Amino acid sequence: MKKTFLAVMLLSGGFAGLVQAQTPSLKAGLWETKVVKQIVDGKDMSAQMADAMSKYQSAMANMTPEQRAMVQSHMPATPGAGGSVRICISPAMAAKHMAGGDPQGHCPPASVNVSGNKMSFAINCTYEGRTTVGTGETTMAGDTMSSHVDMKTTDSRGTHTVQMDSQMHYVGADCQGVKPLDQAMK
Repeated sequence: MKKTFLAVMLLSGGFAGLVQAQTPSLKAGLWETKVVKQIVDGKDMSAQMADAMSKYQSAMANMTPEQRAMVQSHMPATPGAGGSVRICISPAMAAKHMAGGDPQGHCPPASVNVSGNKMSFAINCTYEGRTTVGTGETTMAGDTMSSHVDMKTTDSRGTHTVQMDSQMHYVGADCQGVKPLDQAMK
């Protein structure tokens, strides 16, 4: 469950983040991303995701500082406040306009259209046996980005639809010990 939760949180900052990063105001540093709503195969998973994050945060709080550091050193994101996840965008990622999900570039957006502070995008990607097709829209307002994504994934376990609303906000230039995504994903 923890791996699934982290994967979903990264995905929320992932495909949306890859597009969000195309905006000229992407800053290197610490960003906090939160899934506001998630519907999987027609079922609202928001409560389950919030519960999983709460359990994860409790488990982390009960670890020794050494244990916590070890767990965090193996993760590309760390828990933030209120069910959010903190990710670090390195200066290199900011320069390449990349904010999450897939720093190796295996699944870049198939198309991106920008109009003012809104951006729409499409994903059509097959990588490691999983096909992801979808669309989304991101709105930028200062240091905050809001996204809506509709996608369908198909792999050996079947086909699933996901609708997700997420928000990201800039915390600051100091990543506070969170490893940059491009380094953590290697």
